[in-house]
Amino acid sequence: MAAELINIIREHKSGRPVGICSVCSANRFVIEAAIKHAAVKNEFLLIESTSNQVDQFGGYTGMQPADFARFVHTMADRLSFPREKIILGGDHLGPNVWHKENESTAMKKAGDQIEAYVRAGYTKIHLDASMRLGNDDPRLPLSANLVARRTVEMCRAAETAALPLAEKPVYVIGSDVPVPGGAQAAMDGIHITRPEEVAETIEVTREHFVRAGLEEAWQRVVAVVVQPGVEFSNNEVFYYDHNKALPLSLFIESQAGLVYEAHSTDYQTEQCLNRMVEDHFAILKVGPWLTFAYREALFALEAIEKEYLAAQKGVVLSDLKKTITRLMHDEPEYWKDHFRGSDDEIAFSCLYSLSDRIRYYWPKSGMDKALHRLISNLGRHPAPLSLISQYLPEQHNAIINKKLSPNPVDLIHDKIGGVLAKYHRATHGASRPSKLTF
Repeated sequence: MAAELINIIREHKSGRPVGICSVCSANRFVIEAAIKHAAVKNEFLLIESTSNQVDQFGGYTGMQPADFARFVHTMADRLSFPREKIILGGDHLGPNVWHKENESTAMKKAGDQIEAYVRAGYTKIHLDASMRLGNDDPRLPLSANLVARRTVEMCRAAETAALPLAEKPVYVIGSDVPVPGGAQAAMDGIHITRPEEVAETIEVTREHFVRAGLEEAWQRVVAVVVQPGVEFSNNEVFYYDHNKALPLSLFIESQAGLVYEAHSTDYQTEQCLNRMVEDHFAILKVGPWLTFAYREALFALEAIEKEYLAAQKGVVLSDLKKTITRLMHDEPEYWKDHFRGSDDEIAFSCLYSLSDRIRYYWPKSGMDKALHRLISNLGRHPAPLSLISQYLPEQHNAIINKKLSPNPVDLIHDKIGGVLAKYHRATHGASRPSKLTF
């Protein structure tokens, strides 16, 4: 699977505007939709879990890396999708979760985390040592040498874990991105990475790899994370500006074997995504947009359920929106640091924010029960096409053209698939004239 990713990078560097979408989600419906989409397109699927979602202690999902791999592979088996066409990646792996601890303990846990990922079959590893640790001076930025030294320490852990394996992982370095979860500042506050900063990251990290005897591993570093000015906040999207990112685009053309990995590409226009790939952001990561589409589908289905089944004898409605509102009110830990304003403004953000903090609550038991009832109700009482047209018009069009069934699960998958389709078109640029120059 790492070899396939390397092949995509090589094809991009040869002059074709191609890339790959990275699905960053632990949501079952999102992963199912991604598998179904990849099966239809007959392509490889890159799925990534983040360092706080999945780690050796379980992360916030309760899954260790081997559990997440099994979770994904079980779904692939059920949907008859070949496991060998799934690339598993680890995002922001490093000491982030333990950044308040001193270097010795934080880096030991980071190494254990990365070893667990590699042993579980993850073949794309983002090495992220960009955060201050407990004994770092909070008044000073981390030096490039310190970040590179810690990056190499984590790479050594990955290489050790990979020794008995048939395939060695590929690596992504760098992390010039805001705090995960979306920007909290205006666009003017987003720092677009300068070419000289990327050059320093690459050169200093390469030197540390060579000094540590990891020259062969350096040949498997395929991408650098930078900030091209792409972000989203609770209610605003900061769209890609080719002119502002042009210095970055021109710089990476001279770097053999390297492309950019773009984080937080959620909610970009398709034109922006196309242009990003043409400008060498060949790995496009998406997460909240997919669960945002999932939420849109569920709210639409609940509206259909109420319209169609409220007066139906023997039917107990799901009350899905009320359930999620109550749950987020009672357990605010996943949104309290992200939303500000009046009670009404916060209540609105909880349901409709682009940062989609709801995604942390779907697995909880109360939500799972409401979701099951919603799907069961509309499975036993199929919705009229007129209501599907009212609330899910794109899916209605697919149904009448015999491309989709009205089954509620298929409607959910198709809604998520609409987002995935934009990334597919952006990363498969054969139909667009190449603007790459090498």
